[in-house]
Amino acid sequence: QVQLVESGGGLVQAGGSLRLSCAASGRTFSSYVIGWFRQAPGKEREFVAAIRWSTYYAASVKGRFTISRDNPKSMVYLQMNSLKPEDTAVYYCAADRDYYGTRADEYDYWGQGTQVTVSS
Repeated sequence: QVQLVESGGGLVQAGGSLRLSCAASGRTFSSYVIGWFRQAPGKEREFVAAIRWSTYYAASVKGRFTISRDNPKSMVYLQMNSLKPEDTAVYYCAADRDYYGTRADEYDYWGQGTQVTVSS
């Protein structure tokens, strides 16, 4: 069982940066895949990035966002640079023991989300 809590969202101007954090509970955190997803109003939840021993990014954020993890602290981060208004969404972190991919329905554990708003 893993519990996830996101933080770090907020309002930022286009071109700015934010760092999201995902705090996880669970003794075997280091073995889990952690993914970041986002959902804008009226849209489906979409994949942003994932990390296991390697990282993987959606094309829309590659080169602007960086996912990282600190296993001793049971933390995962999403550094978001050069933010655009279209990055506005609720951002969620998710965890799974085995699945390392982009399908939201394959992840077993989810946080409550944190709002990111990018103004133009």
